[in-house]
Amino acid sequence: MRFLHDQLPPHDLTYDDVFLVPVRTDVTSRFDVDLATADGSGTTIPVVVANMTAVAGKRMAETVARRGGLVVLPQDLPLAAVAKTVAFVKSRHLVADTPLVLSPDAAVSDALALLPKRAHGAVVVAQDGRPVGVVTEAMCAGVDRFARLSEVAETIFVTVPVTASARDVFDTLHAANGELAVVVEEDGRITGVLTRTGALRAGIYSPALDSRNHLRIAAAVGVNGDVAAKSRGLVEAGADLLVLDTAHGHQEKMLDALRSVRALDLGVPLVAGNVVSAHGTVDLLEAGADIVKVGVGPGAMCTTRMMTGVGRPQFSAVAECAEAAAERGGHVWADGGIRHPRDVALALAAGASNVMIGSWFAGTHESPGDLHHDETGVAYKESFGMASKRAVAARSRADSAFDRARKSLFEEGISSSRMHLDPERPGVEDLIDYICSGVRSTCTYAGARTLGELHRKAVLGVQSAAGFAEGRALPTVW
Repeated sequence: MRFLHDQLPPHDLTYDDVFLVPVRTDVTSRFDVDLATADGSGTTIPVVVANMTAVAGKRMAETVARRGGLVVLPQDLPLAAVAKTVAFVKSRHLVADTPLVLSPDAAVSDALALLPKRAHGAVVVAQDGRPVGVVTEAMCAGVDRFARLSEVAETIFVTVPVTASARDVFDTLHAANGELAVVVEEDGRITGVLTRTGALRAGIYSPALDSRNHLRIAAAVGVNGDVAAKSRGLVEAGADLLVLDTAHGHQEKMLDALRSVRALDLGVPLVAGNVVSAHGTVDLLEAGADIVKVGVGPGAMCTTRMMTGVGRPQFSAVAECAEAAAERGGHVWADGGIRHPRDVALALAAGASNVMIGSWFAGTHESPGDLHHDETGVAYKESFGMASKRAVAARSRADSAFDRARKSLFEEGISSSRMHLDPERPGVEDLIDYICSGVRSTCTYAGARTLGELHRKAVLGVQSAAGFAEGRALPTVW
């Protein structure tokens, strides 16, 4: 990475402050670009879902891993809940999405309650594990909520064998003018479902897989309590990567915790953070981290900078920390501040191996929260910061009433925010398409076939606020 005219700006920069300059290139297609990362995380796209309670759950984990990314489960989950979620994700099919299944005797209201849980928008009606019908939201419109699904289900639907290739599924749906196929085993039992778009994605993305060919998933642990025992338990539960996470990662408690976990030699990559300086990065790497998480205050749910004045513009933080990590064989993840695909591309150009995204993914079908509608009918889900009063209350539920009340006086995050579902991109896969399309295109402009080449070849310039505004599309005529 270098700056245009080799002029390093005298002040720190956000993603909005910089732009990439196109260069002469022989990379002519987005599909010539390999988005796999080289940091040992196993991701085939540079996307990690942040360990936020309102974002990272089992539906998110399986869906993102199927497309090559990674989800980090929150640190406030009980170990038994983590083990259950990990087992669920590891058991999922690598191509077909997990179906929503109800019996013919189930009520329409049961289907309506489940439909927002999956972006594919269908409930499979099954008898003895075999599909007998399909129900969509449109089929339930104007129907008595207490009617049985057997009365409204479409009984003529597309089925495909589990051995069918993604191209075969797409061709079958195209020929039938259908949007969803039920994937079945040889005995006719349901394996999953696959939409036409899902079949296309299966031909573009490679899932993030562990050594047993199962989907990958990560888990977070805090720096309080018996961190070593909790970390061992998470790995024994099947976590493929551990994230030691605290708001201020450059502190003695983090370094001690990191050393204790490294000493266990658990056989999984260790991520630690958050920091924003080369010094912090080096200290975490020397204490045992393989990857350092970079970012203090840029998140949409975070109020740290306004409360404390502490933090650093994210682009400069990532660039400095990535350089320090690379000199020692380590890697960094850019955590927070992502609002557009361009931000992901710029973080990668700055040297990040993966980019963590939280709030942006909260407003999707796959996030754990319930789907609500505001007074105008717009769909949304609730999100909240992990340093907010709401999150602190969840993490301190085992404390005494006095200690819980005392901790509730201090917060550095938003406890409730409405994250609207984008009508054009309501699922996390839609957002992944959006992001990866942008990053692939960035690489073609920069003459890069890999993310490593993007960092090495990137030429950046600094722009004014007017320069950033000039690049924004106009939804209406000016």
